[in-house]
Amino acid sequence: MPSAAAALRTRAAVFAALGDETRLSMLTRIGSGPPQSISRLTAGTRMSRQAVTKHLRVLEDVGVVRSIRAGRESLFEIVPKPIDELRAFLSEMSSQWDVALASLKSFVEE
Repeated sequence: MPSAAAALRTRAAVFAALGDETRLSMLTRIGSGPPQSISRLTAGTRMSRQAVTKHLRVLEDVGVVRSIRAGRESLFEIVPKPIDELRAFLSEMSSQWDVALASLKSFVEE
């Protein structure tokens, strides 16, 4: 089990990777169907294959996508676990805020 500090660093890295509009858009495209090739991810954009590849590597480095070989191509697919972990973290944070706000409301109304 990772330490709390390691888990925090991992979450921060995933949030940072997803904080880029281009990468978030790519992740949406990858998740909308079967695994996507770099060519398909480049189609319809102004981005070069090299730029798409750089963004994919960032997403791969934080574990939200993985590449699989299909002949001469690399296809990219979503890895749900890191995103599910972020969702659980945000849900926990939301619950903590709900408790804190309820406490503040109770204090102010007294």
